[in-house]
Amino acid sequence: MYDTYETPLGSRYASKEMLYIFSPDKKFKTWRKLWIALAEAEQELGIAITKEQIAQMKAAAEDINYDVARKREKEVRHDVMAHVFAYGEQAPLAKPIIHLGATSCYVGDNTDIILMDEALELLKVKLVNVMDKLAAFAMETKDVPTLGFTHFQPAQLTTVGKRATLWLEDLWMDYQDIVFQQSKRRLRGAKGTTGTQASFLSLFNGDQEKVKALDRMVARKMGYEDTFPVTGQTYPRKLDSQFLNILSGLAQSAYKFSNDIRLLQNLKEIEEPFEKSQIGSSAMAYKRNPMRTERISSLARHVIVNALNPAITASTQWFERTLDDSANKRLSVPEAFLAMDAILEIYMNVMDGLVVYEKVIHQRIMSELPFMATEMILMEGVKRGGDRQELHESIRVHSMEAAKQVKMEGKPNDLIERILGDGNFKMSEEEIQAILRPENFTGMAGQQVVDFVEGVIRPILESHKDSLGKKAELNV
Repeated sequence: MYDTYETPLGSRYASKEMLYIFSPDKKFKTWRKLWIALAEAEQELGIAITKEQIAQMKAAAEDINYDVARKREKEVRHDVMAHVFAYGEQAPLAKPIIHLGATSCYVGDNTDIILMDEALELLKVKLVNVMDKLAAFAMETKDVPTLGFTHFQPAQLTTVGKRATLWLEDLWMDYQDIVFQQSKRRLRGAKGTTGTQASFLSLFNGDQEKVKALDRMVARKMGYEDTFPVTGQTYPRKLDSQFLNILSGLAQSAYKFSNDIRLLQNLKEIEEPFEKSQIGSSAMAYKRNPMRTERISSLARHVIVNALNPAITASTQWFERTLDDSANKRLSVPEAFLAMDAILEIYMNVMDGLVVYEKVIHQRIMSELPFMATEMILMEGVKRGGDRQELHESIRVHSMEAAKQVKMEGKPNDLIERILGDGNFKMSEEEIQAILRPENFTGMAGQQVVDFVEGVIRPILESHKDSLGKKAELNV
């Protein structure tokens, strides 16, 4: 088992549920369900197919004779025809009518759509669990002041919870994209070799209404309300691109979160989980590397870049179909879903153990707050009879000197001491300290958290309440 390459997405990262969706067993069992749906619909529309034939097909639907299919594919070099043959071996009465009137894309393309739809639904369940954990974290920390950053330079204060709503809002946008995509859910249907339904028209002796009915009936038997109105041999390859663009957007959101946590961990303000026996570095035993969020970043990069594959494939299809899509989508589509599944699993794991170091955060605030408070101090000094221009110049000079002391000499910020020693401001230490309370500088951050979580996110979580409460463990 150690002498053959295997994808890390299977052995290290993705969940068992997602791995099964894209497994051969799931694919070929879905093929058989589609063949049964086709036979049933054709029978109901008057084709001479017996109950016994369909009964044999159903009896063998879950028991695939893979050895027969593998042997046959080596002979005919065609996977669909190999499985038609293998199915016929198990359901001999149905052998003449399996795949009747269909082309390979009947099973191949319809199955691909079904698998992508199921995979997207699994991702949505995991996404709402991440959103639930982020919403709880945001509410818990909505009033914890923290230094805001623009350009990764100190800026006005925000709160830890308000920053978390920025991560959450990205995921909310992704959720909306998923819901919209699911609202367009449809199969390729029974369209024939080049999408003209000519084989089915012949089967039904020129009865166009039965051909249309067959297309609808097959879809509904497979749990779909509709099919693509027109197709070539395949469903429009833009569909793959649309799915992977959604995954790319979700990966972008996770990437942003993971980068922020990695930076905050460097600042020692927020830290991802670190297990008791976990090793951060083979050489530097003291290190606590952010390996979880680094893994999110790494996998997210793969998903984002991979979204180009179906975009190029959709762009370069010739007329009704070329086969240069096949090998590419066998790789790009499952890998995107597997990687995104792993990302959400890690995201959940991180949120279950995220640690906030409030004292470190407060210390950093207080090292920068004196500069931010100067405008309020200036206004208070004017109220006490000071000249605004003179006080402004005094603050400018004091600020320059304090900054020099911090940057050039590595000493604490003594701006407040300098202002207290300047008689022009006529303010006591207690009065200035009252101004320097961090909560005076966070604006509506806390209320924004409440409004967003309760007004926007909570209804979504309520609609998925039976799916919440999931936890994720890392494989490695």
